[in-house]
Amino acid sequence: MLCATPIGLVLGATATLQKASADEIDTIIVTAPGGGADRDDALEIDTQAISKTGQPDLLASLTRSIAGITLQDSQGNPWQPNLVYRGFVASPLQGQAQGLAVYLDGGRFNQPFGDTVPFDLLPDAAVEKMHLFDSSAVYGLNALGGAIAIETKTGHSAPGVMLGAAGGRYDAYDIEGSAGWASGQWSTFLAGSLRHDGGWRYESKSTLYNGYADFGFDGEQVGVHIKLVGADTDLRGNGVAPVELLAADWNAVFTVPDRARSRYWRASVHPWVELSEQSHIEASIYAQHLRQRTVNGDAADIEACEDPLNAGMLCLESQIDGEPEELLTDSAGAPITDTGDELYGVLNRGTARTRSAGILVQLIDERPLLGGENHLAIGLSHDRSRTGFASSAELGFIDDDRAVNALGPFIIQPSGSIAPVSLKATTRYTGLFLSETLPISQRLSAEIGLRYNDARIRLRDRIGTALNGKHHFKRLNPGIELDYEISNALTLRAGYAESNRAPTPAELSCADEGAPCSLANFFVADPPLKQVVAKNWELGASAGITTGGWKLHWLLSGYRTTSSNDIHFIASSIRGRGYFRNVGTSRRQGFELTMDISRSALAVRAGYAFTDARFRSPFTVSSPANPAADANGEIAVSRGNHIPGIPRHSATLSADYQGRGWTIGGDVQLRSGQYYVGDEANLIGRTPGYAVVNVRGGFDILPGLTLFGEVHNLFDKHYATFGTFMDVGEVPLDEAPNASDPRAYGPGAPRRWRLGMKAVF
Repeated sequence: MLCATPIGLVLGATATLQKASADEIDTIIVTAPGGGADRDDALEIDTQAISKTGQPDLLASLTRSIAGITLQDSQGNPWQPNLVYRGFVASPLQGQAQGLAVYLDGGRFNQPFGDTVPFDLLPDAAVEKMHLFDSSAVYGLNALGGAIAIETKTGHSAPGVMLGAAGGRYDAYDIEGSAGWASGQWSTFLAGSLRHDGGWRYESKSTLYNGYADFGFDGEQVGVHIKLVGADTDLRGNGVAPVELLAADWNAVFTVPDRARSRYWRASVHPWVELSEQSHIEASIYAQHLRQRTVNGDAADIEACEDPLNAGMLCLESQIDGEPEELLTDSAGAPITDTGDELYGVLNRGTARTRSAGILVQLIDERPLLGGENHLAIGLSHDRSRTGFASSAELGFIDDDRAVNALGPFIIQPSGSIAPVSLKATTRYTGLFLSETLPISQRLSAEIGLRYNDARIRLRDRIGTALNGKHHFKRLNPGIELDYEISNALTLRAGYAESNRAPTPAELSCADEGAPCSLANFFVADPPLKQVVAKNWELGASAGITTGGWKLHWLLSGYRTTSSNDIHFIASSIRGRGYFRNVGTSRRQGFELTMDISRSALAVRAGYAFTDARFRSPFTVSSPANPAADANGEIAVSRGNHIPGIPRHSATLSADYQGRGWTIGGDVQLRSGQYYVGDEANLIGRTPGYAVVNVRGGFDILPGLTLFGEVHNLFDKHYATFGTFMDVGEVPLDEAPNASDPRAYGPGAPRRWRLGMKAVF
């Protein structure tokens, strides 16, 4: 049974002191390690930006406001995107190399089984702010490309009641409600939402229930907040589809079903105590439980055996010409009989139950020094988890609608290429860190970071012994940044930081080329992987100018991050399966420019990001569906080849005008093409770039009662946010009967509208 560790094993978290003017209450909100490290050059999304379209939508606000963030529809579900920033990914999907650390009120939100980030579990109506930090040593595991810190609301920060409802195209509707109350030192905030999307693609409806509560006491020298988060989600995301199928029917899907159900709760306690006028201790203690069930209907290379000795039986074929077929066997080890003229597929089922907990604390000390303000944070962390995972693969047949229907036998191959799994995985992550903002002079300061990470992972096979293993990773990461204030309006900075991420249980359990796993069902062998270490250099500048009634603030950042022992998911010769491996060194470099311009009722934000992501080590990789692969289904990756799935150019422009009782606005999002995942050698070219235009507006019917609406993809453009390869084989494509192009897209949503009403009182 998991429980909180002693308070000596703790992780620090940032504190933002917010003054409630009516009651003169200091409320400490825990966000991320470091006590405010790098907050001066972080990108911020506040509750107003999150609710700009009428009701809160965190994911939409990110891609609308931050040019460096791209959301990829690799799964085909709006709540399951890959979030890409500076060439690193935060994703809810197994199989992605997670490179961003995510914190919810100071507690780690990367789910420990695969460091995934399940966006559908976040209560958008409860989010007060989100900060996107540059890479820093103090943010712990996974912060290779930076960290995301999410701060939720309290009764002091969000008093009042909000009720809203909206509906739109493709049977979409959502209902949101929140209530905040504060009286003296006591406060309460409650929020809940129901969101439903009928899905613009076939068989792709989703329903989400999210809830949140905060109960707080904030005295003069001591305070505590208790936060509760709950979610029950049912998502259908049918993934990529062949380009020729999409050309014939943009709403089409390849195979179904693809369903993921999650039930989640999280409880956290956030105490703080003031030691003196200059120092205080703050903590975050959390416990959470996540249960996920998935079923994925997939095509498979299963056909009647060609060998006369196995006549009347089924065999598993390889995608590589010349490799021998493998007799298909059931749970009893008996050959599976060919039932006739069906086109065969598999139903991959998986269940994961994760219990995790952590306790976090830091000492914050702020006092004048050398003509400036010295800020010191010293903290420790401990996060632990236990996951039980089970999976199976059932034989099915694919009907004319490309739905996989169960036939009954469960497949167990003696080679391990397809086999059931029952696994127990435990993790122990401990961190000690120091963050110091030291004023060297009135204009020059140094931000110093130092963190020691210790990660211990244990795997226990509940069927045999193939998955058993113990792994231990540790590292000391340093970092320093110099900030020089040239004038009251212009600041320059330069810094260096190191960070690391340990291989996850998911990756360690699927790292054998000879025993690949599916994207839905991992864990078939346990060879070692090395931890990833990133070394980041950064230069930047920021300025704020006010003239003639106009306000301008801009932030410029240039970076170079070199990662050693990068981990990638590599395709296998068995369709739909693969394995993880270290592929050497990679480099991600570029620059970002963000500008905020405002005057009176007009607010404009513009941004541009250039990302150059390349492999720095040559290697050979299997990619059997790539049409440029050799006879063995392999491609040779050279030093300097671009990392797939990352747009080189990104830009956003967002503008809003606030009239008397009305608002109008819109945004344009532009992304250049990206190399196809599975084309690490850059042999095929890029996906097409795209531009999407969205508009929005609102009108006050009565004071406190607003009618709002938005149109996404105003010009109804067909565009792809993700590209890869797939072998269609003999799967029926009635919409495109002569399809032969192996390219596949994650299609972007067509024109959609939404209309709603919101009451605030």
